[in-house]
Order: sequence, then structure tokens, then C-alpha cells
Amino acid sequence: MADCAIHQSLSEVSGVRLHDGDENIILNPNFDDGLDNWSGRGGCKILLHESMDDGKILPLDGGKYFASATERTQSWNGIQQDITGRVQRKLAYEVTATVRIFGKATTTAEVRATLYVQTPNGRDQYIGIGKLQASDKDWVQLQGKFLINGVASKAVIFIEGPPVDTDILLNSLVVKHAEKSSPSTPPDFENVLYGVNVIQNSNLVDDSDGLSGWFPLGPCKLSVANNGAPRVLPSMASDSLGTHEPLNGRYILVTDRTQTWMGPAQTITDKLQLHVTYQVSAWVRLGPKRNGPQNVNVALGVDSQWVNGGQVEVNDQRWYEIGGSFRIETQPSRVMVYVQGPSSGVDLMVAGLQIFPVDRKARFKHLKKLTDKVRKRDVVLKISGSDGDSTPLGSFVKVRQMKNSFPFGSCVMRTNIDNEDFVDFFVKNFNWAVFGNELKWYWTEPQQGTLNYADADELLDLCKKNGMEARGHCIFWEVENAVQSWVRSLNTNDLTTAVQNRLNGLLTRYKDQFSHYDVNNEMLHGSFYQDRLGKDIRANMFKTANQLDPAAALFVNDYNVESAADIRATPDSYIEQILGLQDQGAPVGGIGLQGHVSTPVGPVISSALDKLGILGLPIWFTEVDVSAANEYVRADDLEVMLREAYAHPAVEGIMLWGFWELFMSRDNAHLVNAEGDLNEAGRRYLKLMQEWLSHGHGKLDEQGEFKFRGFHGTYSIEIITLTKKISQTFTVEKGDSPLVVNISL
Repeated sequence: MADCAIHQSLSEVSGVRLHDGDENIILNPNFDDGLDNWSGRGGCKILLHESMDDGKILPLDGGKYFASATERTQSWNGIQQDITGRVQRKLAYEVTATVRIFGKATTTAEVRATLYVQTPNGRDQYIGIGKLQASDKDWVQLQGKFLINGVASKAVIFIEGPPVDTDILLNSLVVKHAEKSSPSTPPDFENVLYGVNVIQNSNLVDDSDGLSGWFPLGPCKLSVANNGAPRVLPSMASDSLGTHEPLNGRYILVTDRTQTWMGPAQTITDKLQLHVTYQVSAWVRLGPKRNGPQNVNVALGVDSQWVNGGQVEVNDQRWYEIGGSFRIETQPSRVMVYVQGPSSGVDLMVAGLQIFPVDRKARFKHLKKLTDKVRKRDVVLKISGSDGDSTPLGSFVKVRQMKNSFPFGSCVMRTNIDNEDFVDFFVKNFNWAVFGNELKWYWTEPQQGTLNYADADELLDLCKKNGMEARGHCIFWEVENAVQSWVRSLNTNDLTTAVQNRLNGLLTRYKDQFSHYDVNNEMLHGSFYQDRLGKDIRANMFKTANQLDPAAALFVNDYNVESAADIRATPDSYIEQILGLQDQGAPVGGIGLQGHVSTPVGPVISSALDKLGILGLPIWFTEVDVSAANEYVRADDLEVMLREAYAHPAVEGIMLWGFWELFMSRDNAHLVNAEGDLNEAGRRYLKLMQEWLSHGHGKLDEQGEFKFRGFHGTYSIEIITLTKKISQTFTVEKGDSPLVVNISL
């Protein structure tokens, strides 16, 4: 947390009132004093200008000067200022840089603001602050935030990014203590009609042609067929809506389609409420002229933005279920829903399209009952005297659960552990860890033969000191842009050798220290190693890893499988991949679902879990985060993910992909604000952790027994008689039969 005494001490030294939140720590920020305090990074030159390009480029807002970084030979060359001593650890800073570019061959390019930090022990850190596409036409504002976790012996902020031979122009730079965000207002859901379809004439009976409310998107043709569609709701909608009148068998037939986006559409602008989560459901089918698998998608045009409401890959002439969800965060001018996707010339059939608000609280009641069955066990405490005598009647018993044994973990990065506030929250509220980057190959061997295990070692040491187990993420990453350049450049023989060296080096060093490994990350979305080394390489990675570290469970790990929004990553395709690996002898020990979900809907999540559960492998949510600007909506999303996972018998662990602002991969996903303040999502997480602890008290019965049903985990018991007080601990493991705990006084 921020400390006012520390702020005052710093202001006395630097003359900057950081705690006021309105003082710029950049010296000479508008170049009024020329280039004083500024320099070129990496040997490039910086120049001062009143104008450029024959007067076409002028300082902004009546300023006198701007600066340029020129003669750049590396993308990281740019203009910089040393801010050592003027920036304080554990404080959040907001940055605004007014920039543009200038070059003969480049009209647009990415410009980045970056902070270089050197720690007292010589460790170099680069913190990305913000980035945008800048042009040679106008000045634009590059904005972002940063926080330094540990002590900085040196801190330099710089502007970088465009290709070489492109000048970076800087009009001004502001770095100041970030103001705390105002708390979100809870959305008003009082008048939401849960379960009511917003689609007009979804049963296709209004008007003589049955198409009232519908229109064709593009010059395709719509007609209504009176029979032939399913008469039952799709399963995911049925789980949300419960008892519901059957469908009538009618469907829209779309013909004369000449573009993939053509299909039936409706305007639903006035029927949607902000911040409400809507579930999407429909039956779809294709005509016989399709050529190979076809993607069918329920899409929403929200003003100029495309929103995915769910999609499915159609392979034959059956009816297929589409399920998905969406949410509108800001008031739109127009919202149109339409069904699209198949190739031109392919007829499309749509039946029973439903878009309805999801009653999350009703779903939570159902999940609490499931959780009670799956995560609790009956316990009988049998209390006897020291010599087997009966315990005096009326003895009082207090039972308190100290720890839930279910794995609730989080991502942690090396830079985080320099912040004692982060570490305190981490070790108190999680029992498992996964490293954000520090075990990935591009981190441990950024250049061939240059190994860096120091960061992973320090993180693993923190876990050991606090009794936390750790997942190894990841040995390989199948997506090509996540593979470091030196690996991509290897020929087949050298790549084979490098893969074997990676396996030997990592798993020998850390044998028996990681409980899990994600062997080859995101194999549904990438094929780098398989394309270069053949179809057996994936199974061989599993086999070799198992030989080197037999105690570790070896996982597949991928994203979007649980979201119904990605035809590359469906439960069926994941099952097919896993079975294929097993057929090749790969010892697959677990299924990883990353859990980067937007607008989660319980039945969509649980449907994926049900399908994957038939494999009999443990399922872990490995990288859960949810993103919403309103922290109450974010809290609701997080609660959906946690409750669905914890209530499902196939799920054996849940890992969050971080919790601290500025150290997460998605914006508006944090539970704790940058300077340590808990937001509503964080409070909701802690509330659930308390809900999933069991406590009880009462008197012993006539048989000297005390019975309760509690969550799996570690308990303390206190027995109070007329003459003594006895304390003891015991553990409730998983089990179907009642656990009998004998306690002798």
C-alpha cells in the first residue's frame, strides 16, 4: 500500500509532490529548454525542431518545439529520459506521450512507451507501458500505466518501436502518479426479464409468409418451411430455461446466397440492456451443395463492431446446435443479429433462434447443490475418554476448517515477488502457482545456449517456502509466433536435437518439483513442431517427458474450448486430439482449459465439461481470467467461472491467470488494483473462498458423536468438557462413505 511518510521523504529529495497526483516527473517535458535531460537510446540522434517537412509538422497546442529520434538502426532506438530517483516503487504511474512518425517509406507504424529498470543486483527489466499505431499525418496520444515492484537503482523511460530509418517525433511526455479509479456502480438488473427471448417471431408464425420481423442481409432470399426442424430446445438453452414449450418444427430457409455474410437478420437495438449477459441458442443446418466443413455463426453488428454470438462447424446434413453469449457495455445506436458463415451458394437453414438474458443467481442456487454433493463429505467425530470411557454428556464441540484442499492457484511472475504486498495476497489466498513466462522456452533460452533458470528458481523457491505446489507451463508452445527466432531458423536435424535438449535440460533440472507440465501448449491453434518434425513429434514429447519425470502429470492445454466461439477449439476436436495422442502411446495425464472467457454462461461451460469428462482424465482450468470494465460485472463473470468449475466432478483444479492490475494479459481483469486495493471482483473471490470452508459447533449426542458434512480439507476441532479443553486437527479426504474420526480425550 502507499505510505504517506515515504511520499514526503521522496518529495523532499526530488522536489516533486508525487502524492498530489498532478505533478509531472518528466523534466523539460515540452522541450522548452531544448534537449536538456533528453538523449537518444542505442546511439541514435535526437534533434530539436520548430517545424518539419516544409512547415507541415508543427508543435501541438501552441508549443514552441518538438524532438525527433533519427538515424535509428534498431527498432528499440528512440528518445529517452532517465527518471531514476523520481519514480517510486509500488506506486502506479500514468503516461501520456504525444507522438507521430516521419519517414520516406513508412506512413503508419507501431510506437511503444517502455520503461527500463535495473535492480540493485544488476537484473534488467523492461516494462511495456503502452503502444499504438502512429501515422505521419497527425499527432496522437500514446497512453498507458506502469508500476515498479522492487527497488530500482536505475529507471529510464523511452519511446521506441517503428522500423529503422523511420523517425520518432515526440511533442511532449507526461508521467505522473495515477489517480485512483472511481469505484464502479453496480448495474441495475431489477427490470430484466430473464429467460424472455428478444427475437421477434422466433417461431415463424406471424404474417402470411411467417417472416414478420425478419429481413435478408444482402440480396439473398428468405422463406419459411413448415416442418422438418427439431422440436426440442438445444441442450444449452434447455439447461438455462428449464421447462419450456417445444419448438414447432418451422425454420427459415436462406437461398441465393452469394456472400458468406448473407443470411436472416433482425434489428434488436431497443430490446437489449447494458451489462446484461445474453445467451444465444439456435439450430442450424446446411443444404447439400456444401463443399467440406462449413462455419455457421450467429453474429451481432453493434454499430460498426462485429460480435461473435456463437459458432459451429457443420460437416453433414444434420441439425447442429449453436450456443454462445454476448454483452453490450456501452449504449449502441444500432444492434443487428444475423446468421452467416457458409460459403456462397450453400443454402442455410435456421430454427428456434433465441437470445435471452441469463439468470445467473438462479443458476448459482443449482450449482450450490451440485457443489455440496461433489466437494463435501459426511464426517462422524467419535469422542471417547482417555481409557475408552464415554465422554461426559453435554461436552461441546467446535469444528473449524482451516484450509480447503481443492487447488485454487494463480499465475505469478518473477517481477511480482519484489512487491511484498503482492506476495502477501498470493500466499494467503492461493495454494497452487503457475509461472507466467519464466518456464517457457523463449524465456529460459532466449538465445541458443544462453540459459536462464534463475527466475524460475526464485519463483519455485517461493512456492516451496509457502507449501504451494506448482504447474510447469510450458515445455513447448506449438503456435509459431510464440517460438523464439533461433528455434524457428533451425533445420530439421538441428530442431530435433534442440527439442531433445530442451526436454532433457528442463525436466532433469526440475525432476519431482513440478506437479504438472503443459507439454505442448495450444496444439489446437498451432502446428510449428508438427509441421517441421512430423505427426509423431507431439506424442514423443509426452513420452520423453514421462520418462524424464514420471511423477509429473502431463497435460494438453488450450483456449476457447469452453466458450463455443471458436470452431478450431471445440470439445469434440479436443477429444479427437487427445484420443489421437493416446493412440500413439502418449501418456496424457490431464486436460487443461485455459479459461480466458468473455461473458461466460454456465450451461455453455458445463456442456463442454460434460463432453470432455467422458475421457476420464482430470480437467483443470489453467489460466482463468474474465474482463469487464465494470468491476461488479467482472465479479459476476468470475463467480460464474469459479462456481461452474468447482461444482463439476471432472474438474480437479482452478488457476487464475493473475490477479494484480498491470500484471495481467487482459485489461480490466484484475482483482486487486495496482496499489493493492481490493476491487469487487477480488472481494467476490475472497467471499467464495470463505463460502467453501465448513464450520460447525454443538453438543455431543448420546453416543459421544458429532456429525457434520464438510468440504475436503484440513480442520481443527476443539472439545470442551466440564474439566478440560482438547484441541486436535484432522483431514477430510475425498470419499463416498462417511469419514469416521476417532478422538480420545
